Amino acid sequence: MMARLTSSSAPVRQSNVRAHNLALALHTVANSADPMSRSAVAATTGLTRATVSALVDELVAGGLLTELDPPPRTGAGRPAVGLTLSATGPAGLGLEINVDYLAACVVDLTGAVRHRFIEHADQRPAGPYAALSALGRLGARARLAAKADGLVVVGATLAVPGLVSTGFVLQAPNLGWQNVDAPALLRGLPELADLPITVDNEANLAALGELRVTGTEPTFLYVSGEIGIGAGLVIDGELYRGARGWSGEIGHVTVFPDGPPCRCGAAGCLEQYAGQEALAEDEPRAAAALGIALSAVVNLLDVPAIVLGGVYATYFDRLREGIEAELRRRVLTSELAPVTLRAARLGTNAAVRGAADTAVQQVRDDPAVWLRRAG
Repeated sequence: MMARLTSSSAPVRQSNVRAHNLALALHTVANSADPMSRSAVAATTGLTRATVSALVDELVAGGLLTELDPPPRTGAGRPAVGLTLSATGPAGLGLEINVDYLAACVVDLTGAVRHRFIEHADQRPAGPYAALSALGRLGARARLAAKADGLVVVGATLAVPGLVSTGFVLQAPNLGWQNVDAPALLRGLPELADLPITVDNEANLAALGELRVTGTEPTFLYVSGEIGIGAGLVIDGELYRGARGWSGEIGHVTVFPDGPPCRCGAAGCLEQYAGQEALAEDEPRAAAALGIALSAVVNLLDVPAIVLGGVYATYFDRLREGIEAELRRRVLTSELAPVTLRAARLGTNAAVRGAADTAVQQVRDDPAVWLRRAG
């Protein structure tokens, strides 16, 4: 899914017009269900055929668009050449650190996963430097595999299970991290030193991955179940982050005030009843706790759909009945508009895939930057 193009009241320079039109042409091809001809791009965008032809030539030469062989001629006239996003050229690197695994993923411009690597190990004893160093080595393996395919990794995005602000992991209670400059640590590794690196909450990135790959619901709550529990809220196709970017910490919503202590310092948090470890002990209790917490979210925000990801996608069939029972019981509007509940289509890979796609999204949003670099 392409980012929306916005207008500006500032004076428009010729270079800005070109950059806008390049993005518009790429956006149009990317959002077409079928390959588009140059004339179809012109008709859709309102640009002249001559302008579109020049733009497409640049995008093809820069490895962003591919021209398909035309179909066999069936009548008079020359068949149109179709345009699609290129599966070679720029790619994004997704990195994920979670409590019990590390993951790396490469996604090309079309959104296809080209390589994925995962290492299972408890990251809690490692500490930030050791854990991120191991993740850097995994990312290096992914970059080498991408290079062998003719792909150029343009950036990396790191998914972490915690609060993120301006690149810092402020808190990741389940990892025991506080105030960690994760991008700086990763850029300090020789394997990733040349890459721009951003960091975001893993549930946010998982929600974006689900949105871009499936695109079925413009508004939904994505709930990521791992050792911890996070959520990403998508409204009208846009991720909602909250005033300070910290929304979605559903794992620390209090379900039972007199419940067991949580790593965050509170008691009775959802994670204590429905986190991965608690889920393995008592599925019905986990389903009920999830249903209670999700009912509160629906009553407050009126979300029409809930997507369960992480291990919840694996356990979905066993959790569904208990969750839906609580939703029917507790959601005020349940009889008027039942909430849609489904498993994430990306399963346990949503966060690292969303991270990789976010890293390459910069090229889709502003292809002129890539063309200058490639030239």
